[in-house]
Amino acid sequence: MLTQHKNDSYFKPLTGVRAIAAYMVYLHHLNPIPKIYKETIVYNFIQELHIGVTLFFVLSGFLIAYRYSSMINFSFKKYMINRVARIYPMYFILTTLTFIVFATQNAEISNSFSIPYLLNISFLRGFFDTFKFSGVAQGWSLTVEETFYILAPLIFLLINKNKWAIIIQPITILLFGIGMVLVFSRINFYGFFSSFEFMFNYTFFGRFLEFFIGIALAIAYKSDLIKTKFKHFTLLGFLGIIFSTLLLSFFKGDYDFGIRHPMGKVMNTVVLPTIGIATFYYGLLKEETVFSKILSSKLFVLLGKSSYIFYLIHIGIFAAFMHKFTTNYIAIFIVLNIISILLFKFMEEPINHFIRNKFSGSSLTKISLKE
Repeated sequence: MLTQHKNDSYFKPLTGVRAIAAYMVYLHHLNPIPKIYKETIVYNFIQELHIGVTLFFVLSGFLIAYRYSSMINFSFKKYMINRVARIYPMYFILTTLTFIVFATQNAEISNSFSIPYLLNISFLRGFFDTFKFSGVAQGWSLTVEETFYILAPLIFLLINKNKWAIIIQPITILLFGIGMVLVFSRINFYGFFSSFEFMFNYTFFGRFLEFFIGIALAIAYKSDLIKTKFKHFTLLGFLGIIFSTLLLSFFKGDYDFGIRHPMGKVMNTVVLPTIGIATFYYGLLKEETVFSKILSSKLFVLLGKSSYIFYLIHIGIFAAFMHKFTTNYIAIFIVLNIISILLFKFMEEPINHFIRNKFSGSSLTKISLKE
């Protein structure tokens, strides 16, 4: 069994998982299987590796709940400064750079720069169907993350007051999302909550369950609620992830992705996070396996720490620039990782430390690893 103190919120295997999740999304966006094999199982399976985002969401739910759910000595100001320091600086820099490049290449974009740019740098673009893929396209998921970060203290406060809140709150969040669509789908305002498909797939109000499953895992792990001699959670969870992804690819049908099928949505939001991801994470926390050893290695910890930047640049202006010189996915993948590590070491981490030191006085010990 892995040695882990309950007051320690740094889990090496879960840091390594971040890299795997980012690489899954990379494969999803740049499917290396030739399109002549488009209808094959392998091609469709890789198309469904957008589930890397689901891995991120469940992990966020777990880590934030593990660190803050007790609400002991909780400071909302310090909490939000830490969240902003972790997410915002590199996102702002890369988003601004992306819009500058777009504007210099296309006069029409430069003439309509302000609204999408402001929505992007404020994390609001993820509520608007029209702008969800603008700027750093994959950054739509950060609107979902930030919504969770803002609501998390309230979620934990209510759970601490009433244990049934962990069931009542998801229902309330879902009803709120449905209500937003019923009201605003009638109003043509840049696609703001324009459809149920958009709400369920691209907003926190449709993806909330992935975070709550992470929260439930944190509560179960901290409280040692799972009493069993079963020692193969890691393998079971891994197989659950593979099985769920295969089913998503089978649900695809006439849809571009299986998640758009009603049953595929249930698979991605309920089945995959529980029998797959949460089970896999629990195994990584409790078992010493080949998976945990690899993901805890120095290489994967480094790749996991730099994976946020990799996620932000794996498609966009950096990748587009490299495609001018090569279409070799392996070469592009390696170069993107090198860029990500350099940006992490010389930009993201120093800026992160500066903001926390300047505004919240957070300890710098392992800070880039913990959060």
